[in-house]
Amino acid sequence: MKKIIVKILTVSALIFALNTIVPTTATAQCPMCRIAAESNYKHGGQTGKGLNAGILYLLATPYALIGGMAFVWWRNRRKPDDEDIYFE
Repeated sequence: MKKIIVKILTVSALIFALNTIVPTTATAQCPMCRIAAESNYKHGGQTGKGLNAGILYLLATPYALIGGMAFVWWRNRRKPDDEDIYFE
């Protein structure tokens, strides 16, 4: 089980390193998107609500990943004293 966790952490670290090292170009137009969403919302559209839901989804993903890794670590931790009690 320990080898699996080490492999998962190694792959995660490699993916993180590649994502931070490799440059990507961002072509976001935040002011234009905001203006378009506001004007759509003022005229009775639902685009602003979908945009907010998407932002919350993107915000929650890293917390879910870190929480999942913390839960796996918590479930698989063992104290050395617990193993010796049963084999005495």
